[in-house]
Amino acid sequence: MILHNYDEALVAEIAGHYRRIIELIGEDPNREGLVKTPVRAAKALLDVTRGYREDPAKIIKSAVFSHEGSSIVVVKDIEFYSLCEHHILPFFGKVSIGYIPDGGMIGLSKLARLVDTFAHRLQVQERLTSEVCNTLMRELKPKGVIVVCEAGHLCMKMRGVEKQDSVTTTMDYTGAFCDVNLRDEFMRML
Repeated sequence: MILHNYDEALVAEIAGHYRRIIELIGEDPNREGLVKTPVRAAKALLDVTRGYREDPAKIIKSAVFSHEGSSIVVVKDIEFYSLCEHHILPFFGKVSIGYIPDGGMIGLSKLARLVDTFAHRLQVQERLTSEVCNTLMRELKPKGVIVVCEAGHLCMKMRGVEKQDSVTTTMDYTGAFCDVNLRDEFMRML
């Protein structure tokens, strides 16, 4: 559960811009259904971009535990929602993460929080995938990390080419996962 503590001055400033956008597209911001829309939209934008106000390293470091095993740890199908930085339209899907501990493991929920932190920014899927991978490698220092992300992009579905069934898959890996056999093992686990 997210507790909303909005900077009211910031909300008012963003709402003013939304009000102007509503006017620019030819609508009346004083129409009954739109009167409160600028403030609601400002708060929604702050919600979906809260990742700028979160520290990914702090998330990881808050739940690292000793672990002597060397098997792959996999958390798959972590759902996420993000905004495409090119069109400010949603894209959403699932992220699967694998890593091989090297003396430390992370609380599993922190992997989902890490995905959410990077997803709650203006983003491209390729960067989201690599940011999760590289941050986990840098902060946890495992033997290797692999991240696979599958998403549908509304910028492709509701505008432009309008391809409803398109799905984009991205992958990033480092360390031990440079070995194709380990990547294959991870993909079989998915």
